[in-house]
Formats: sequence, structure tokens, C-alpha cells
Amino acid sequence: MSCKVAFISLGCAKNLVNTEQMMALCRDAGFVVTGEPEGADVAVLNTCGFIDSAKSEAIQNILELAQLKQEGKLGKLLVAGCLSQRYPDDILRELPEVDGLLGTGSYTDVVPAIQSLLEGDQPTFYGDIHNTIEDGARMVTTPHYTAYLKIAEGCSNGCAFCIIPKLRGRYRSRSMEAVLAEAAQLADAGVKELIVIAQDITRYGWDKKDGTSLAGLLTELCKLPFRWIRLHYLYPEAVTDELIGVIASQPKILHYLDIPIQHCSDRILKAMNRRSTKADITALFQKLRQAMPDVVIRTSIICGFPGETEEDFEELSEFLMEQKLQRAGIFQFSAQEGTRAATMDGQVDENVSARRVELLVELQSRVMDDYNEQRLGTVMEVLCEGFDAEMGCFVGRTYADSVDIDGRVWFTAAGRVPAGEFVNVRITGTEDGDLTGEIED
Repeated sequence: MSCKVAFISLGCAKNLVNTEQMMALCRDAGFVVTGEPEGADVAVLNTCGFIDSAKSEAIQNILELAQLKQEGKLGKLLVAGCLSQRYPDDILRELPEVDGLLGTGSYTDVVPAIQSLLEGDQPTFYGDIHNTIEDGARMVTTPHYTAYLKIAEGCSNGCAFCIIPKLRGRYRSRSMEAVLAEAAQLADAGVKELIVIAQDITRYGWDKKDGTSLAGLLTELCKLPFRWIRLHYLYPEAVTDELIGVIASQPKILHYLDIPIQHCSDRILKAMNRRSTKADITALFQKLRQAMPDVVIRTSIICGFPGETEEDFEELSEFLMEQKLQRAGIFQFSAQEGTRAATMDGQVDENVSARRVELLVELQSRVMDDYNEQRLGTVMEVLCEGFDAEMGCFVGRTYADSVDIDGRVWFTAAGRVPAGEFVNVRITGTEDGDLTGEIED
């Protein structure tokens, strides 16, 4: 009887790609791969360990899987990913239900780890996080029309608040040949929306020092039969004029740019070890809007970074009101052990930073509402994601809405609209951050 291995993936899309790679390795080794842990011989939980909420989610999943083990509905539990990399000793000491660990440098060791589990051992695989195998087959788990393409691993930016370099290693780009070969396979499989991801896609190729660049990669990707190419994440200081030119001129590349700025106060940006100033960020946004008047900019903001004063927060609030960025994730600073920011002077009271988050979320909701109001009466291209029986209508996304992050479009149609089909929808209303409409004949 074949060994049944269940996979659960937590955290970011980059983590999901690693999960899909492990699934393919297990499939090729003859294991039965499933997404349902109940009844499995082994469950592989790929965790995130970036911030406190992610750690809590991972631990909760471990406990739920442990309950299945206790009930005799699951054999072994293998925990992989960032939480394993960050807290190996703590996990084994405090969570005895865990049977083995895989660090972020050992995703490709999943098969021998599982074989070791089945033999009754407690495997702990920790490979070199600075030298990992990023190429290879995947079992793509996203809907047939959308897939992620990870072009690099790790990060060398050294932001003071971020633990990722210690969990994922230094920045290293995949070869353009390997990336394009994988993209071609995804296109052949019918993928219509390709989401290009890395911790920082703007620095793609810089480590190779051979002329490889994101601009060059995107030019080649646009030759493949995708309808949409979406970009996550672009660091502001690394967005070149050449890159802007490619994005603006290639119709397949969506004018939706995820550019995490984190703050606008020069003093706070310097303390964060960010490489941009407020003037740099303002100039970049202006340049992008000149090149692409329809550009939708998403960003990430941290409130309550050590040393952030009321004046800094007011400056940030005014900046966001002026810039009217259509999409923003507002996060409360979370002191992560092992980062410089965790030991900085001037730690902001949690209640103060939480209130600042609330104020910015409220501000941004008004910006988003204004943007949605401006869509009324227009016709927008929508990628249909299926029919929602509860709502009684179809649901999809525009170029301005990334997967599981932004709003959606709820629309009616006279006939059937298959998931993965692009349709033109006339926007007739707004509702709780989403758009409503009807198919335009």
C-alpha cells in the first residue's frame, strides 16, 4: 500500500511554491499526495515564522494535527519551513507531537525525511540556507488559470525589522533559462495570470553580475501566451527607468505595482535601514503615474517602529492622504527576536501603535472607497473566478486586485461564465470595498 502524504502550506506565496515543489518530489517518489491530513500516513506542515501572528497560526495548526494523531487519524507529523528554521530546539522540546523537522535549506530533502519518519526515526534536516535548489517540478495547487513564478530566493536588504535573511539566506536569483522554462510549462498548462514573486523581484539578476535583470526577464515572459503578468514586490530604490519603460510598454504586464515603502519619515526610514528617502519615493510615484496614468500602487506600512513620534506619524498620515495609494497593508510593528529593531531604544507602546494602525486603516479605506467610486460606469476587464451560489452571482478580479489581498468584483451574466475566462464588466456599484456590475455585451 502506498504511503499517503498530506501537505498544508501556511504563509506567503513563496512558501506555497516550496510546498508545491515538495509535493512533486513526493509524487515522483511514488507517494500518494493529498491536501487532507485525516487518514494520511504523514502530514507535512510548511510553516511561516515571520511575525507573531504567523507563529501563532503555525502552532495552532501543529496542535490540530497533533489532535488527529492522538485520535489515530494521522500517522506522523513533519514540520517544515520558517518556524522550523527559527525555533528547532523549542519545537522539539515544547511540541513532542512533532515527529521531524525540515529547515528552509532542506525542502528537497522531504522524501528522505519522510522515509526516516516511517522507519521510526526523528529526522531533522537543516541544509545550507544560502545554497538551495530552486529549480525542479511543482504540483501547482492554485486554480488552473493562475500560478506563481518564484524568480529568486532569500534577501540581502537587511531591513532592521525583518528576520527573513536569517531564515531564507542571502539573495540569489534563479537562472533566466530555468525561470523561462518553468514559465513556458505553466503557459502550456493553461495559466493565464502569471504572478512573478520573490522577496524582492527588482534585484533579480543583480547577484549574477552578467547583465541579467528583471526588465530583461519580463521582456521574455511577455513572449509567452499569458494574458496577465502581475508583479510582487518591487523595492522603490531598485525600480529603474528601464524597468518602468518595460512595464509601461508591455500590454501583458499589469499596471498594478506592489511597492513596499514601510514609512515616509526620513528618520524612520534610516532607522529601518531602508535605502529610500521620502523625496525618492515621491519622485518614483510621480514617474510611475506619468508613465502609466492608470497605475494602481499597493504598499506596506509599519506603524509604531521604535522611535516613531507623533510628528513622524502625522507626516506619514499626510503623505498617504496626498499620495492616495489605492492599496495598502497597514501593520503594527512587531519586535522580532534576532532583529536589530527588537533591541532599539524608543520602543512605542503597543496601545499607541495599535491606535495608529486603526487611524491609517480608516484613512486608507476612504482612499479605496474614492477609487471604487471612480470606477462606477466604467467597463473593466475581469478574470472570472467562478460562480458564488450563496451570493447568486459570479465573482472575479480586475487588474487592480491581486489574489487573496485586494477586493473582488461581483457580477451578473445571462449565461455561464467559466472560471478562468476574461470578461468585460460594467461597474454599477460598490459594496464593502468590492465592486459590483454586469457583463457588458
